Amino acid sequence: MKESWKHIVLNLVSLLLLLLGINLLYTKLFFEKDLQEYSSIINLVREVPLEADIIYLGESSNNARREDDLDPRKISDFIADFYPGLDLYDLTKPAAHAGIFKVLLDQMPETSEVETVIVTLNLRSFNAQWIHSPLETSLQKSLVLLKPYPPLVNRFLLSFKAYEIKTKEEREMDFMEQWERDNLHFPYEFPHENVRKWDRWMAYEGIPGDSGEIDRALTELACHHIKAYGFQIDTLRNPRIADFDEIVDLARERGWRLVFNLMAENMEKAGQLVGEDLIFLMNENRELLKNYYESRGVMVVDNLSRVEDEQFIDQNWTTEHYAENGRKAVAKQVALALKSWYGYEYRDTGY
Repeated sequence: MKESWKHIVLNLVSLLLLLLGINLLYTKLFFEKDLQEYSSIINLVREVPLEADIIYLGESSNNARREDDLDPRKISDFIADFYPGLDLYDLTKPAAHAGIFKVLLDQMPETSEVETVIVTLNLRSFNAQWIHSPLETSLQKSLVLLKPYPPLVNRFLLSFKAYEIKTKEEREMDFMEQWERDNLHFPYEFPHENVRKWDRWMAYEGIPGDSGEIDRALTELACHHIKAYGFQIDTLRNPRIADFDEIVDLARERGWRLVFNLMAENMEKAGQLVGEDLIFLMNENRELLKNYYESRGVMVVDNLSRVEDEQFIDQNWTTEHYAENGRKAVAKQVALALKSWYGYEYRDTGY
């Protein structure tokens, strides 16, 4: 019996050594090639010098620009203008959300001298359409090789597609079901039980144009606003809350000062098209996020209503894409908030 156990243990040890050897061989010879092919997002982290003082994580809101901008630079560049004595770098990935930002921050070297991390807090990223976005499959695939496992294990996970794979139609079904499942609650009587019914009502009633006839383009835009902002964040069930919570925990472990930059939404347009009921929900979610994360020691910079309608590049959709003055307005509020830590470095730019 003892000989049998010794044989089993010997085989297990031999298998373990073999796997360790294969993992080492794969890491040395093939891992980097696979990273560049499937997870090139890692290059965003690698481009940040170890001596960086501040890093800014954002999606397309950071680098969107309008054709008539005299200064086409990013929001993060404008923030850096206020602190010429500090090294500020950005990690910008279009369509990214807190779940992506968390993985990128995980990849920051332990030897990095970063003191402060600024993370885009995008209100729309909490809605059903973004959570169940068709882009999510490709985004999750790009993260598999960056998981905290041995490279060979991650390669097997990628080969066996160990990430959520859904078709565009399946994801559309998911967010449509959530629109019907999540009831809306107002402190006053409201005629629509959920977003699905509110959206259908708006599509049927329509918005009259200058001629008095229903303006289909404006009606469609109003429906987009309802679906984008007609929700109430559940801190226990919303997966984006869990993503930001993990960033808070990581920042605490790494000793980073943490800033959440609550991005501007076109509240002027939302109010004009849909009315005060939608503004109520947006403000309610604003206060929830501020209170929730400030109680956890995070600095939340409130830019939600900072940018006027004219500065939004996309006038037929709901985005956080701003023209030059809009980007500068957001940047200035972040820069002013950073004065509590870096007041001695602050320089007024005149924005």
